[in-house]
Amino acid sequence: MENWTAWPAREALSGVGVPRRRQVMTWGVRGVLAALVLWGALRNGSFHGWGYAALAAGFLACAAAVRGYFLTTLARRLWPSLALLGVLLGVGAAAQLAGEHTSAAVLWGGTVVIAVERLPLLHALGVSVVSMGAYALASTERPLVIVGTVVALPFVGYALRLDEEARGAGFRLLAQERAARRAEAESAALAERARIAREIHDVLAHSLSAQMVHLEAARLLIERGEDPQRVLERVVAARGMAREGLAETRQALSALRGELTPVEEFLRESAAGEGARLEVAGEPRALPAEAGLAVRRVAQEALTNVRKHAPGAPVEMRFTYLEGWVELWVRDRGARGASGELGAAGAGYGLLGMRERAELLGGTLDAGPAGSGEEGFVVRLRVPA
Repeated sequence: MENWTAWPAREALSGVGVPRRRQVMTWGVRGVLAALVLWGALRNGSFHGWGYAALAAGFLACAAAVRGYFLTTLARRLWPSLALLGVLLGVGAAAQLAGEHTSAAVLWGGTVVIAVERLPLLHALGVSVVSMGAYALASTERPLVIVGTVVALPFVGYALRLDEEARGAGFRLLAQERAARRAEAESAALAERARIAREIHDVLAHSLSAQMVHLEAARLLIERGEDPQRVLERVVAARGMAREGLAETRQALSALRGELTPVEEFLRESAAGEGARLEVAGEPRALPAEAGLAVRRVAQEALTNVRKHAPGAPVEMRFTYLEGWVELWVRDRGARGASGELGAAGAGYGLLGMRERAELLGGTLDAGPAGSGEEGFVVRLRVPA
């Protein structure tokens, strides 16, 4: 029953998405039909004197009723729409009484078509019964022609209705697809901003933490009255870390575009700079930008922690290419607390930041004492790549 009382979709009623050429053609056909009906009425000679005024009034009334009907059905106002169709039926009856049988038949038939095309089917059926009943009673055609017309016109209106519904459904799908694409683009833009912000944050956090290590070391040397040359070395190292931080910020942006050197090469340079031993296992391959950045940042943070908590301790690094994953393992063999003067330097968020980065990529990070009674600290990163 719901299908019989439901209006066509708003997209179908509005004509949205209809090509302009088709709109022009549709209104052109309607105009030609109206002109032919009007011309036929004039040629029949049924109108004289004030009859022409009545003809003009009827024509204008029909045009206004059709225009108003399209607007009221677009607003889904049932009773005003039915009233405007009543105007068309009434003008058709007046034409029939004036002897214009063809004009009356055209008006009644057109009423059926637009009623089935734009009204709920239950009400359109009622309009069709009234209109086609009037046509059947007034027509002088053969019974077979009358029956064919009565049956065919509602089907014409229903075919137009189905065509409009299909077009409206296609437009809705297109609008939904466009909305989904806009939402996807906005989501991608937000994700890109978040990724860049996270990367810049990690770069600066690492750089500033490393600078704090060197500056804290310089402060301790000054307090002890150590050789000024050693203090200068620490200050120069801090300045170098600041310069490296700026360079790494640029590299991070380049990495997000896939423009950095391979991770393996970066690890070799970092290990050589810290005097660490690096082992690479597995079949080398290119890594996604975020996975490569995670390995770089974790390696940097792990080496910074060694400088901070166990300066001078031997460091071992192992980078392994696994199937669908990569793993970075960093271990130092220094005793925590024995040389902990720099342990308070930095913000203390290094391990937390590394773990959050790994989890964002669907990986894991474990960090803690070596265990088994051995000295040292182990950092193990595993991310999909």
